[in-house]
Amino acid sequence: MTNVRPIRVFLFDDHEVVLQGISAILHDGHITIVGTAQSGEQGLEDCRTLQPDIVLLDVRLQGGEDGISLIKPLQDICLRCRVIVFTAFDSPTAIARAAAAGATDFILKTTSKDTLLATIEGAATNATPRPDSQLKKLTARLSKRTLPSHINAPLTPREFQVLKIISLGLSNQEIANSLGISIETVKEHVQNILRKLQVKDRTQAAVWAVRQGFDNL
Repeated sequence: MTNVRPIRVFLFDDHEVVLQGISAILHDGHITIVGTAQSGEQGLEDCRTLQPDIVLLDVRLQGGEDGISLIKPLQDICLRCRVIVFTAFDSPTAIARAAAAGATDFILKTTSKDTLLATIEGAATNATPRPDSQLKKLTARLSKRTLPSHINAPLTPREFQVLKIISLGLSNQEIANSLGISIETVKEHVQNILRKLQVKDRTQAAVWAVRQGFDNL
């Protein structure tokens, strides 16, 4: 009988009781919890040493630290690890930021044990995210570049795509990461959008987009 190497998981969460609870839920023969952390500084060093297969990462960590900002550093030090955002924050902006940063999936803490296990197992084998994955749904929506007929604005397909992401509150760098283009190209698109919509800044452009129903497109 062949011994299957267990999936090695590292947990980031700012609540000790949550860390203990998740550890108990994931206590399984084919999953091993190799470490936990409540802050980024502590966790990054541990992950550098432990090299986990999967990182479960909350959006908010100790002291209000931004968990999503840790995704790229984690991938830089753990070249083979997959980062799953596991949080109570059901926010399209958080999902879009996680996707732009390179997260494999985004699941809520209200999910079932079976779904959590399936998500971890899928990520460990590089499987495509589940059809009901919030990250998969949002990235598919953001990838659409066809301007709806009811939108009366002289935007190119790419500008329309960039404006949808602006409406979620992402930075130029996050937009560049999300679309796989340079930040200089993003800046050029943003300036064209502001000029064409005759608005002064990104905030006004985002308000215009929301009023047009971009959050549902």
